[in-house]
Amino acid sequence: MADRSFLDWPFFAPDHHTFAAGLEAWAGGELGGIDHADTDTACRKLVRALGDGGWLRPTGAQAGETLDVRTLCLARETLARHDGLADFAFAMQGLGTGAISLFGTAEQKAEWLPRTRAGRAIAAFALTEPQSGSDVAGATMTATRDGNDYVLNGEKTWISNGGIADIYTVFARTGEAAGARGLSAFVVPARVPGLTVVERLHTMAPHPLARLRFDDCRIPASAMLGAPGQGFKVAMSVLDVFRATVGAAALGLARRALDEALSRVQARHIRGAPLCDLQMVQGHIADMALEVDAAALLIYRAAWARDTGAPRITREAAMAKLYATDQAQKVIDRAVQLHGGDGVRSGETVERLYREIRALRIYEGASDVQRVVIARQVLAEFEGG
Repeated sequence: MADRSFLDWPFFAPDHHTFAAGLEAWAGGELGGIDHADTDTACRKLVRALGDGGWLRPTGAQAGETLDVRTLCLARETLARHDGLADFAFAMQGLGTGAISLFGTAEQKAEWLPRTRAGRAIAAFALTEPQSGSDVAGATMTATRDGNDYVLNGEKTWISNGGIADIYTVFARTGEAAGARGLSAFVVPARVPGLTVVERLHTMAPHPLARLRFDDCRIPASAMLGAPGQGFKVAMSVLDVFRATVGAAALGLARRALDEALSRVQARHIRGAPLCDLQMVQGHIADMALEVDAAALLIYRAAWARDTGAPRITREAAMAKLYATDQAQKVIDRAVQLHGGDGVRSGETVERLYREIRALRIYEGASDVQRVVIARQVLAEFEGG
C-alpha cells in the first residue's frame, strides 16, 4: 500500500482529498482490464474510460474556470503508480489543450474542451522539431498569412498522441521578429488537408509517437491561440503548469517501485532471514523513502504556488521536474537491484518501471535544460533583488 500521508500536508484542500480517494478507488478497479498489446487501441480506450469516469475534467479549464495544478499532479501521481499508459493518456489531454485553457477564446474553448474532457477527442501538443528539441526559439516551421487564413509548412517530431490525436496545438514561425518573438500557436484539427503522419516512432516504453508533416496546410486565422508572435509565451506558460505534473508522474512510478521493493525484501529470505534485516538493504530503503518524500515536497510546493496565485512558477516547476524524475530513476534502479535476477525479467513490474521512467527525464525539457532554467531564474532574482 503506497504511503498516502502526504495528503495531510498543508498544500491540499478538502476537495483534493476527495479527488485523490475517488481516483485511487477507480484506478484500482478499472485499469487492470485494458490490454496494452496494441498501444494505439489501449490509449483510445484509456482516454474514453477516463472521460466516462469524469477524471478528465481537470485537464481543461472552460470559461470561468482555472487549471488546478494540485489536482493535475494528484491525478498523474495516482495513475502512474497504477498504469504508466493511463498516466500518459490523462497527461496528454491536459498538455494538448493547455494552450486552449490558458489562451483560447470562448469559441475555441467551447468547441474543443467539452470533447477532450469527456474523452471524445484526443489531444496533442506539437512543439518539437527535428532540429529544435529543447531550443524552442529555433523552430523553423512556418505559418504564412494568406487573407483570412494561415498556411502551415514544416515538420514536427516526437509528438505524443501523433497518429491518434483529433486535435493538435501547433507552434509555427509567423515572422513578427527573430527568435522566440516570431512564433505563434494554433489549434489544428487532425483531419485538415495537408497534415500527414509520415513516421510512427517506437520507444522502449511504448506510447503513440509520430513525426508530422504540414504541406500547405490551410487553417483559418481564427485558429490562432493568443496574439501573433505570442507562441513562445504560450508554450512556456503551458510548460510551467505541466512540468510539475511530469514530476508527479515520476513520483507515482517511484512510489510503486518503493512498494515493490518493500514487498520483495520482506518476502525474500537469505540465510534464514528476510532481506530487510540486512543493514545494507535498510540503507537502500531509507534512501528511496527520502527521495520520494523530497520529490513530493518540491512537486506540491510548485503546484500550490501556482494554484494560490503565483503568476509564473518557472523555477519551482523546473526544480520539481528535475529532482523528481532524476530521483525516481535512482529509486527504480534500486528496486531492480533488490529484486536480483527477477528485476530484469521481462514482464516484471520493476522492469516495466525501469523502462517507463527514462523518457520523463527528456520530454518537456531534459534534465540539463532544467538546470539551465533554474540557474537563470536564480541569477535573475539575485541580480534584481
